[in-house]
Amino acid sequence: MIYKVLYQETKQDNPRREYTHSIYVDAESSIDVREAVEKNTNYDIELIQELDEKHLEYEQKSPNFKLTEF
Repeated sequence: MIYKVLYQETKQDNPRREYTHSIYVDAESSIDVREAVEKNTNYDIELIQELDEKHLEYEQKSPNFKLTEF
């Protein structure tokens, strides 16, 4: 499954929508995604969202869509 992870770049900053970023990760579960992101980054995870087929198609149209590998 492909998951969209919404995050802040550091855990010290207060979450603000204007500074929210996203990455896309291919994993077996949201738990695997959280473990990989927490192990490899200092990101403050806001949300991990599993993308269904139609949502994934929409996200893939964005020029910013790229799967992140750890």
